[in-house]
Amino acid sequence: MPIIYLSPSTQENNLYVNGGTEEQWMNRLADALEPYLTASGIRYSRNTPDMTAASSIRASNAGDYDLHLALHSNAAPEGRYGTVRGILVYYYPGSTQGKRAAELVADSLKTIYPLPNKVRAESTTAIGEVRRVRAPSVFIELGYHDNPDDAAWIQSNLDAAARSIALALTEYFGLPFLEPRPPRTGVVDVSWGYLNIRDRPDRSAPVVAQAVDGTRVTVVNRWENWLLVRLGEVLGWASADFVTLL
Repeated sequence: MPIIYLSPSTQENNLYVNGGTEEQWMNRLADALEPYLTASGIRYSRNTPDMTAASSIRASNAGDYDLHLALHSNAAPEGRYGTVRGILVYYYPGSTQGKRAAELVADSLKTIYPLPNKVRAESTTAIGEVRRVRAPSVFIELGYHDNPDDAAWIQSNLDAAARSIALALTEYFGLPFLEPRPPRTGVVDVSWGYLNIRDRPDRSAPVVAQAVDGTRVTVVNRWENWLLVRLGEVLGWASADFVTLL
C-alpha cells in the first residue's frame, strides 16, 4: 500500500486577509484530505502544528515514503500584496515522479479553481520541502491568502480541494478513487487456512497480511469485488467473496 508524508503548513504567522492563519487553514485541509486517502487505501503519516519545516523534512526522511505532500497557501511579493491569484504546484527538477504527481494535482485542481489558467505545475530548487526530502515531493501553494478572493475560495472549498488532491493521488498510485464511507465489521469466511490480504485490488499483488477463518476485520471500502480492510495496523485489499459483512 502506498504511504505519503502529509505536511500541512506550520507557518502560524502567515495571516489570511479575512481571518485565520496559513497553519490553521492548511491543517483543516489536511483534516479534510485524510478520509479521502483512507477511503482509497493510501496510508499516511502527518506532521503536527508544533513542528517546523525543518523537523517535517527530518521526519519525512526518517521514513520510507512514496510521496511527500506539503500543503501551503501563498502570498504576493511586496508591492503586489492582495493583487495576485492562482495555484502553484511545485516539484524538484529532474524528479520524473515528482513532476508527474505535481502535474496530476495541478490538472485536478484546475477543475475546481475559478481561474484554471492560473493553475500550473512548476519546478523549483528554492523550497526545502521540495529540495531536501528523499521521497518525490509535491508542494502545493493553494491560492494567495493575502488576496480576499483566493482566501475566501480556500476557506469555502476545503473539501473540494481535498477531494481533487486525493483524486490525483489515486491516479498517481494506480488505485481506484473511492468516496469515504462509514466503516463496517466483516468476518473472514474461508474453508482453507487463511485469506490473503493484498497490497492492491489484484490477485497478483503482493500479500501484506493473512487472516484465518473467523477473523474480524474492519471494512473501509469496496471496489468491484474487492474490499479494503483493516486488520490491526495493516490496511489492504481482500476478495469480497471471502468476507461476510455484519
